[in-house]
Amino acid sequence: MHPHYRRHICAVLGYALVAVVFTWPLAAHFGTHLTGSPAGDAGVYVWNQWVFQHELLEHLSSPYFTDKIFSLSGRANLSLHNYTAFQDLVALPFVGWLGVVATFNLVYLLMTMLTGYAVFLLARHVTGATVESWLAGLLFAWSPILVTRGGAHFSLVAAAPLAVFLLLLLRAAERQRLRDALALGATCWWAASTDVYYAVYCVLLAGLFMLARILRIERVPREHRTRAIPWTLDVLLFCVGGLVLSMVMSGGWQFTILGRVASMRSLYTPMLALTLLACARLAWPYRAHVLPVDRGAAVQAVRLVTVATVIAAALLSPVLYAVGIRVAQGRWDQDRTFWRSSPPGVDLLSLLLPNPNHPLAPAAIREWLTPRPDAYFESVASLTYVALVAIVLAWRTGWRVPRFWAGMAAVFGVLAAGPFIHVAGINTHVPGPWALLRYVPVIGLARTPSRFSVVLMLALAVLFAGALHWIGDRWPQRRRAFVAAAGLLLALELFPAPRPLYSAVVPGIYRHVAAAADDVRVLELPIGVRDGTRSVGNFTARSQFFQTAHQKRLIGGYLSRVSRRRLSDVRRDPMVDALIWLSEGRPLDPSRRQWLLEDAPSFVTRAQVGFVVVDRARTPDILRGFVLEAFGLKLVDTAGQLELYRPLTAGSAAR
Repeated sequence: MHPHYRRHICAVLGYALVAVVFTWPLAAHFGTHLTGSPAGDAGVYVWNQWVFQHELLEHLSSPYFTDKIFSLSGRANLSLHNYTAFQDLVALPFVGWLGVVATFNLVYLLMTMLTGYAVFLLARHVTGATVESWLAGLLFAWSPILVTRGGAHFSLVAAAPLAVFLLLLLRAAERQRLRDALALGATCWWAASTDVYYAVYCVLLAGLFMLARILRIERVPREHRTRAIPWTLDVLLFCVGGLVLSMVMSGGWQFTILGRVASMRSLYTPMLALTLLACARLAWPYRAHVLPVDRGAAVQAVRLVTVATVIAAALLSPVLYAVGIRVAQGRWDQDRTFWRSSPPGVDLLSLLLPNPNHPLAPAAIREWLTPRPDAYFESVASLTYVALVAIVLAWRTGWRVPRFWAGMAAVFGVLAAGPFIHVAGINTHVPGPWALLRYVPVIGLARTPSRFSVVLMLALAVLFAGALHWIGDRWPQRRRAFVAAAGLLLALELFPAPRPLYSAVVPGIYRHVAAAADDVRVLELPIGVRDGTRSVGNFTARSQFFQTAHQKRLIGGYLSRVSRRRLSDVRRDPMVDALIWLSEGRPLDPSRRQWLLEDAPSFVTRAQVGFVVVDRARTPDILRGFVLEAFGLKLVDTAGQLELYRPLTAGSAAR
């Protein structure tokens, strides 16, 4: 075998071994457990793979539309849902053979391996070093950032498109070949079909790459600088800084101007002014120069960008068609972006914390990163000490840190901090670039800024490989020992096993549902409509996970984004609206309740309700009492807190 192929095969096999060891004991429970809870986002990602193959192979229709959820209000449009179409395509050959859960776990491991291998290829292209590049892939694919996302946000684990996009971008700039433009377009599709955030990141990376090639920032000699402007900025900084300090000490003021009361209680606006002045003062000694651009090279670049855009649009045409249908039907909501309402970014202190997934990590670290039950998965951003020490050591011994990769790390690190910088849990009110960039079309689709830390980690991995390679070249006689020690320490620092696992066994009551006629619906209580930003009622993703076993239509549902019109359509039915109301624990007006009791037989018939599932742990007593009275439910089976009923009012649709 040629050494070139042997090198790549060994790299892939090494990542396969790491994938098994670092997810242990998942391999021993491959078909029965998940690394995330089926009641959370993990349940929806499993549902993604099932509904994708169900619509594509069984219905022979577009997988971006389904009637399996929100089934009383027309087919759901999945174009804005985090659908993970690429992973769903990878899963297609295995679902019928391995089952839904084992297939999901297999695809999860394959995505981690592919991510590591993609970074290996990128780092090797940049540094030319094989072993160091393999360690860079290990650092990125099993970094605390991505391992943590493997407990909920599985789409982010498949970060290979980012590395491949950068690799192709470098090759396209070096060779300007048409094939690289074609590959770039296909990679944009890959990124978008993995997670829409990654498509946005590719756009930002391309913009940053182009700026790095046409702009040069230089320090202006002191004798050529104007003194009046920096002096003015210094005075303004002193004045605004004093204003901020006095507000902190006094708590703000309230005063009257021309008969109108004005107040200044918040630090947000004063800190914005102070930050802009400070940035202007720091940037004053530097000047940006546009480098001369060859006309032929510019024309070729435009040609390559056009080809990549056309290819990406062609491959994305199924989802773009679904987006077009959504727009035509008025289901594209333009959510207003407010000055202080963005999700927070990562705390700067979290970048320097030890790996919180390590078995020896203190519980206090995890507790600090979890101010809310769902915050842990967005708060972890540990950069690993081995990588930071190696980079600093190389720099201190003369290594010139590559500007592009350092700039990429800095830009995405600042973006990951969110709209306002937090340090040790304290909001400094200092605005970051995301405070403004989130208003920009397309870029604003990446609503959660903490996920920019994924690209920060990617840049750090490439810098880590470059630093190891530099140190090895500087002391060649100790290169093997140093790289081996760095690899061992890195593996020990990243080690996250044993991973917490969650049972993916579907309760036995659903075998009755699976055996019923295909046209019946299942009413899961409590019921509701949920997406990534809001919830009405009290729907859980677990219901959609269970649907992968019984395959019957649900009345409620969960998607990444649900339009206001869809919510209105779901609640248009008075019975469904009342059930959502009761699911929130709110009582019904007596007259409304009486009318709904009389309408219950009609609802069962028109909705084809074959079964009602009641989760006793989550269902308010007023809701359970109402449905028992309204639908004349007959208990069929129980499993723990779950009760399966068949409605007898006006006869059941289940046979």
